[in-house]
Amino acid sequence: MHQFLPYAWFGGKCVPFAEATISVATHALHYGTGAFGGMRALPNPADPKEILLFRADRHARRLSQSAQLLLTELSEEKIHSAIDIFLQANKPTCPVYLRPFVYTSDLGIAPRLHNIETDFLIYGLELGDYLSPEGVSCRISSWVRQEDRSLPLRGKISGAYITSSLAKTEAVMSGFDEALLLNSRGKISEASGMNLFIVRDGVLITPGVDQDILEGITRASVIELAKEMGITVLERAVDKTELFIADEVFLSGTAAKVTPVRRVETTELTANRPIMDAIRDRLTAITEGRDPAYDHWVTRIRLRD
Repeated sequence: MHQFLPYAWFGGKCVPFAEATISVATHALHYGTGAFGGMRALPNPADPKEILLFRADRHARRLSQSAQLLLTELSEEKIHSAIDIFLQANKPTCPVYLRPFVYTSDLGIAPRLHNIETDFLIYGLELGDYLSPEGVSCRISSWVRQEDRSLPLRGKISGAYITSSLAKTEAVMSGFDEALLLNSRGKISEASGMNLFIVRDGVLITPGVDQDILEGITRASVIELAKEMGITVLERAVDKTELFIADEVFLSGTAAKVTPVRRVETTELTANRPIMDAIRDRLTAITEGRDPAYDHWVTRIRLRD
């Protein structure tokens, strides 16, 4: 059972989580006409009265842009303001995951995005490791990642995640932890809710934005950090067979953080992951506010008494 935070942002104010409910006729429930975000927030290990948000500006911008794809307006300023009020109400004492969600709240039955009411909510839950930090097993999914010409994949559109749900369940029910999806051109795209990286001969490789991936914020952070650390980075198409001979394979995402892949299909991968370990250690230090060089990636919110 998830341990949800006691208050949610709903209808323009903070209300008890149990009171943040929607109608069974809500448009987004039936048609997937919503877009969500995910943010990690944790009390500062050096000052529990201060909450640290990792790259809140980038998350707010992506959610605002996702709303634009649904033909609705949700400003970055409104997102930041709601998050501040939300955190002040909940005063988390452990690491939490925030789920902001913009959606069509209208009760109409026609699938559309014009002349329709929208709303915005936030809830949160306590969350440690989403995936095992020791590594996960992955299978190649029989489901194919959607194309940008069929769905606006630059946004986290809720309806798109039926494919992720099918792939994840297929993987778990067949004895694996996670799924890797190919795109329509037969190249590796991403996992069910994470981006993919491999290392070959000291080069960090990840599918480019032309491979129908979500433009992950953790992904972008890993790329920037790797370059700053002197690691060569290539964004290009990745073939399935490369997974089996790569020196390292790992996933990245807000919930998953940086998670190693220990097995792909029946192939066991090495547990020696020096590049991933170095990046993960650096990213952990940044999210905990211990890296002055990247303090601009951390939003600090002081909890008021």
